[in-house]
Amino acid sequence: MGRMTLLTIGQLAERAGVATSAIRFYEERGLVHSTRTTGNQRRYEQSTLRRVAFIKAAQRVGLSLEETAEALSTLPDNRTPTKADWHRISRDWKPRLEEQVRRIRLLQQRLDSCIGCGCLSMKSCALMNPGDVAGEHGGKGAVLLEP
Repeated sequence: MGRMTLLTIGQLAERAGVATSAIRFYEERGLVHSTRTTGNQRRYEQSTLRRVAFIKAAQRVGLSLEETAEALSTLPDNRTPTKADWHRISRDWKPRLEEQVRRIRLLQQRLDSCIGCGCLSMKSCALMNPGDVAGEHGGKGAVLLEP
């Protein structure tokens, strides 16, 4: 059996399209793993490329690194996600995406109602203070931007 190809942090970062600082950050969070040379330099298995791609995809979906780490922790022995793993894990992300779409549509509706009026009234603006929700919390503080 041939010798396993190991990548330096620079090679991994270049091939994965991320900064070396991101790789170190992912490693600190337990998302990727390296071995060390006798000179204490990091070396990564080629399969780490797939883990980084998984992390990037999860970030695009809007998952936090903690949620991504939780998903990766479901894989035995920190292995690289397979197609079946991806299908199983991404299926669990669909409700989150649907909620994001709902929030974006709601924001779009509120934005459409504000176009042209220019009021941005803190008391009546459907975008900045929907239903005067901020008024229910004391009214003179920060505007609530979450729908």
